[in-house]
Amino acid sequence: MREIGIPHPRLPLPAPGQDDDPARFLAWLGEAIPLVGHLGIRRMTRDDRELTWELELTPSLNDKGTAFGGALTAQATLLGWCWTTLWLRRHSLARDVVVAEASQRFLAPVTGDYRMVCFPEREEGPVSLAEQLAARGRGRIALVQQLWCGDTLCLEARGDYAVLGGS
Repeated sequence: MREIGIPHPRLPLPAPGQDDDPARFLAWLGEAIPLVGHLGIRRMTRDDRELTWELELTPSLNDKGTAFGGALTAQATLLGWCWTTLWLRRHSLARDVVVAEASQRFLAPVTGDYRMVCFPEREEGPVSLAEQLAARGRGRIALVQQLWCGDTLCLEARGDYAVLGGS
């Protein structure tokens, strides 16, 4: 049971050269952030550039029978946080990540299960983040989140994620 004001223990870093097991990371995330269990995340996949969630619509239904914008906003924000956290973990860094700024554009109603994809806004974003961390011990990266329902782009979000200095 989570307690207010008490940080949740970090997930141990993967061994150097190893990636996080997606199921293990999602299980930890659900313990660390109780809301995660209610978001309808069915699957998480990751490559060098993108982090993708496959989600069920049902937990995010609104009164019109489509997705509730507030739920989508929370999912997009958290997906960016996860992208940044997993990038840090891949580089053997245990750091705190916070969203510094976020915006979204709703382009079409979400009428079925969907996928959200997160990637750096600029191709050089991860390299720039690594340079900032090496020089100052903290940094920032701009990420894009897109929500696709089939072949339809329904939401495009953008967020700046700050990596705080190490302790």
